Amino acid sequence: MKKHDQTVLDTDTQQVIKLSRKDYETQLRTLHVKLVKLQQWVVASGAKVVVVFEGRDGAGKGGTIKALTERVSPRIFRVVALPAPTERERSQMYLQRYMPHFPAAGEVVIFDRSWYNRAGVERVMGFCDESQVRNFLELTPMFENQLIRSGIILLKYWLEVSPQEQERRLKDRITDGRKVWKLSPMDVLSYNRWDDYTRARDEMFVATDTPWAPWFVARSEDKKSVRLNVLTHLLKQIPYKEVKQPKVKLPKRKIGSYETIDYPFKYVAESF
Repeated sequence: MKKHDQTVLDTDTQQVIKLSRKDYETQLRTLHVKLVKLQQWVVASGAKVVVVFEGRDGAGKGGTIKALTERVSPRIFRVVALPAPTERERSQMYLQRYMPHFPAAGEVVIFDRSWYNRAGVERVMGFCDESQVRNFLELTPMFENQLIRSGIILLKYWLEVSPQEQERRLKDRITDGRKVWKLSPMDVLSYNRWDDYTRARDEMFVATDTPWAPWFVARSEDKKSVRLNVLTHLLKQIPYKEVKQPKVKLPKRKIGSYETIDYPFKYVAESF
């Protein structure tokens, strides 16, 4: 792995060498400019893009999605993070609750966990039976093939984290008041099911890693690294072209023709 890819594994110390915050932000800025160009192409071409992010709790999905979306329009790049299904949704065809969120022309939809919940957390935590899992694993490749044949660009990312780093991040959620909302009861219940999740992941890959909808695995031991690597990879997977934009020049404006009223505006206290 090259140094500019953010993370270098030192074979002598087995330590991850991290780049500085300044270097990270410089590379991220370059990628954000390219993502804006991608956005302009998606709108102009009417492309439909679906990006799926999966991984264990604490793998870094949220931070990667934030890095992907923070400089583009939320009306074009939509993030979908569905809550637990309602009673009505449980009675529907499993994939039905995801379909209304698929993109129309000129949209990118990002799933923060997706229909693959059935192959992961639902299976491991006993929210579905094995026959439902088998049915899902059998049907999903055909379902995704139909998505692609309909014109959707589908990208699937699995963020891989070690048990040691996952434990560190989950403990950090307990002690950091800014992150405590990220620690759900499900995280605690699933904490001791590492091997079960590994087995579920492996069977999911065997069944659904297809030529038309492959899984891309990103190592996420270092959060900055995985963000840059995924964004770089994503941009290479979509055949976007730079769309020529009209030059914008601000016109001269006239200020002062209107005299503001004497109104008791309620200003926010300036404490800083």
